[in-house]
This record gives sequence, structure tokens and C-alpha cells, in this order.
Amino acid sequence: MRSVFRLLLLTLLFSAAAVYEALHLSAIFSADVWWHLRTGLWILQNHAIPRTGLFSQYSDLPWMASSWGFDVLLAAAYKAFGLRAIPILLMGLKVALAVVTFLLARVARADVWTAVFLSAVAQYVIPDLQPVPSVLSILFFGIELWLLLQSRRSGALRSLFWLPPVFALWANLHIQFVAGLLLLGLFIIALFLERALRSLGVTWLSKRIVQLPLAKVSAIAGLSVLCTFVTPYTFHLFPDVMKTLYSPVAFTYGVEMRSMSFRRPQEFALMLLVMAAFFALGRRRSLEVFELLALVAGTAIAFRIQRDAWLAVPPAVALLADGFHWEQVERKARNYGFRWEKPLCAMLTITIFVAAALHLLDRSGLMGKISQDFPVKACNFIRDNHLPQPLFNTYSWGGFLIWYLPEYPVAVDSRVDLYGDEILSQYFQVITGKDRLDTDPSLASARTLLLERQSGMADALVRLPALSSQYRMMYRDDLAAVFVKQ
Repeated sequence: MRSVFRLLLLTLLFSAAAVYEALHLSAIFSADVWWHLRTGLWILQNHAIPRTGLFSQYSDLPWMASSWGFDVLLAAAYKAFGLRAIPILLMGLKVALAVVTFLLARVARADVWTAVFLSAVAQYVIPDLQPVPSVLSILFFGIELWLLLQSRRSGALRSLFWLPPVFALWANLHIQFVAGLLLLGLFIIALFLERALRSLGVTWLSKRIVQLPLAKVSAIAGLSVLCTFVTPYTFHLFPDVMKTLYSPVAFTYGVEMRSMSFRRPQEFALMLLVMAAFFALGRRRSLEVFELLALVAGTAIAFRIQRDAWLAVPPAVALLADGFHWEQVERKARNYGFRWEKPLCAMLTITIFVAAALHLLDRSGLMGKISQDFPVKACNFIRDNHLPQPLFNTYSWGGFLIWYLPEYPVAVDSRVDLYGDEILSQYFQVITGKDRLDTDPSLASARTLLLERQSGMADALVRLPALSSQYRMMYRDDLAAVFVKQ
């Protein structure tokens, strides 16, 4: 009976998030998934990799689609399933997250109940997952940490041999593979410090961590770095890392780049998770340098940048799974699992996933749901009436317009690495009313404006005589307003 209950609990753990997505369809409200989809379709159609600012009025600017592998995967799924591919893909990513966090919790041979609890907490504190490449970085980071911890506990290098192919794949899916390189760097630093401290006769280092050969681990790490060059852009991705991930304009205007406001339950839960991990680490009678470095680095970034809050979760889960069992160092490794339960659990999870996907495939009217957040009707009006180009658009709608209105190159979208700080700063200064309209070249030259109906700029174009004489409102609905320059 206990085995059956455990089987059902694990199946629920792995499938609950996917079923929730099939019912709520949060994936189709992602602002960024659309330009990734259009990029993938372009790659499949042209059998080439983008190198300039496609779909934008700044098409002459250099641009590298660092997540081209994800874009192709998304486009292939779209060709097979249509719009339903987007939530189906997110369902698969959520199942993968459940599996990875469960494996992390089990890396120290914690019991199943502890692993289930920690995996559930991890899924809760990483909210708002969307079908975008950054989710793959969460998964690969967890897999990398799992491989590193496996190697530390077993003393064998075979787990580390997976790192080069992991990085080769990761580098073609999302540019945040640099977080994985940072983690690998901390691993080598920890090995060096532990070796140096042992040579000095320090006795308070953990005795259950097997010392690995530093030279061989460094060689594997060097090969992993070289494998990140195995992309269409080779090593040229590295200069764009800071521009893509940590642009100054993103810190100035991006809400997701700000520190946590602690207004959501998940943020408090994350704080408690991290505090519990530090407490578990402090309860030990010995120090494990790598685990401490990973937790400190992940926490420092997580509480500074909301977007990267997930970086604290994998090390916290791994530490908590192991932290309350330090007194059992000498225990024999128990067999926690699953001889018949593993395949049956996988079969049940797959069955539930397929059933949820089939439920989704039976649903129609996805465009109607999409039109609740994106200007579908306004785009139809612009297209049907052949309104003049160039187009000026709201930043948050740029990605959607790239997919739904490709015949009108966008003035701006969320590809920060394409536009750079100067262009985006000009846009935000104007859209927030801090500068005159003519200071932004894309707005000054625009013939058609697609704005949020409730925006300050749309209101000014209607109410201020100096502006209403220059711009004529052609269309308005509950979501959007369209103006044409007279």
C-alpha cells in the first residue's frame, strides 16, 4: 500500500504542473515566445542563421540569434501542432523541471518524501515559467549541478564526462550557459581551496567529499568551455553576453531586473528556502566549500535580479536534501527505489501528459484567447486597410507583431542585444513622456502608430491639440489604438 501511495505521489509531482498548463494556457500570453517562433520559422524556411536585425526597422544592425536551437524546436512543433504547440512545449518543460529538481533532491540519497517535498517547493518558487529559452537554462543548470555533486560524492570522473556535450547543447539553446560556466568555475575554485587547506593540515573540511584530481577536472572544464564555441556564431557569442543579459537599459526600465519587492508569496517562500539551506549548511560539523560557494553566489544574484531568482533554487534544494542527514555519514547507501515503480511512474506520467495534450488539441479558439492580451484586431485593421509604413509600436507588443504582422517591421521589441542601450533609452524616454516625440527617430518617421489604448501617449495624441492635429485616430478597441500621421 505504501508503494502504491508513493507511486501516485510521484506521478502527481511530475504531471501536476503540465495538467495545470493544459487547463490555463498561460504559455500563449508570453510576450517573447512570438519572435522566437518567427525566427525559428525563418531559419527553417531559409536554411540559414540570422546575423542581422530581421523583422525590425533596424535590419542593418548586427544580431545573433543565440537561442536559434530553441527557436527551431519551437517552429518545428508549431508546424506539427499549430498554436497548440506553444502550451504543449511549456507542459514538457514543466515536467522536465519536476524531474530535474527531484533528481537534485535525491543526489544525497535523501528519502523519497523529502525529495518530493523539495521538488514541489522548487517548482513553486520558480513561478511564471514561459515557453522561452531561459527555462532550458534552469534545466541545464540543475543537470550540471547534479553531475558535479554526483562526482564529488562518488569520487569518480565519469559524471563529469557529460559536461562537454551538455555545454555544447546548452550554448545553442540559450546564452545563459555562462551561468553554467560560472558554476563550473566555482567547482574548480573549491577543489583548489580544499586541496590547499588539506595541505595546511585543516581538519574541519568534510571527510565524505572525495578529493578529485584537479588537473583532470580542469581539463574537462576547459573542454566544456571549448564546446560552447560549437555554435553557428562560434566564440562571438561571448562579447554579447553582458549586452543580452545585463544591459544597463534593462536595469533601468525592466521590472524583472529589479530586486525582489517581496509582494508575492513565492518570493517569501524562496527566502525561507534559502535561509533553511544556510541553516542546514551551518548544522554540519564540517565545511563543503563548493556547496557553500554555489549557494552564496546563487543567493547574491537571485535577490538582486528577479529574473534570475531561480539561480538560488538548485543549490538550496541539493543542500537541504543532504543537510539534515549529516549525522548519518556512515550509513550504508539504502535502496530507495523503484524497481517496478520507476517504469510504472514514467508510464503514468506520460499517459497523463498525453491525455492533457489531447485535451488541449481538442480546444479551438486559441486566437480568441490571444486577442485578450495582444492587439489581434488592431493588427487585422492595419493589414486590411494597408496603413502606411513605417510602424511605431509598443515595446511589449513588438515580439507578437513580429509573428502576427511580419509585413510591418517593428520599431522596437525585446531583443535588447539588437537595439542596444541608446535606441531603447530613446524609446523609453519618449514613451514615458520625458522627451519630445521628435527625439526618437523611429517615432518621428513613423506613419502608423500602434499603441496601448490606456497609455499616456495614446491619451496625449487624442487630447492635446498640437498632437491631435498631426495624428488621426483610425481605430480603437478595448486594448489598442491605431493612429496615422496626417
